[in-house]
Amino acid sequence: MDFKKFTAGMYSYGQDSGPKVEYEKGVTNVDFHDDKFWEHWNNKESENYANLKDFIVILAVCQSIIIEEKKDGSISYNANSPDELALTNAARHFVYAFVNRDAEGNIVIRQTNGKEILYELLNIIEFTSARKRMTVIVKAPDGRILCITKGADSHIIPRLKDG
Repeated sequence: MDFKKFTAGMYSYGQDSGPKVEYEKGVTNVDFHDDKFWEHWNNKESENYANLKDFIVILAVCQSIIIEEKKDGSISYNANSPDELALTNAARHFVYAFVNRDAEGNIVIRQTNGKEILYELLNIIEFTSARKRMTVIVKAPDGRILCITKGADSHIIPRLKDG
């Protein structure tokens, strides 16, 4: 699977083709093109910036990736599935790279500006073929407790409620 398109807030992002994109060493399974995304992302005042930030953080935090550090200092991700690899690498491409799990299993992500952000891992419910989804419960840096789930639309959408 390659990460090509997504929806956040009221906008869909991603085009079928575009100019060749230079990805950070180790970023695989991403083939994303969309100038509108970068316009919204680079403008913190845009109406969709908060939705984009939340979406990308979810991609970086809700995962069970194992990091492999190369001799040259670069990192690559080992994932349980190509889907998980594509989603986590997309977050890395956009701005939030998963870089470590500390001794307690907490998730450390790094922004492109070098700032590291810690999400305290409170619980993880692993993906199974029966559940068709994965859930993590984390404490965000601002103190909020977040329950983040990713998985098959056919299993997530029926569980959503209006409002």
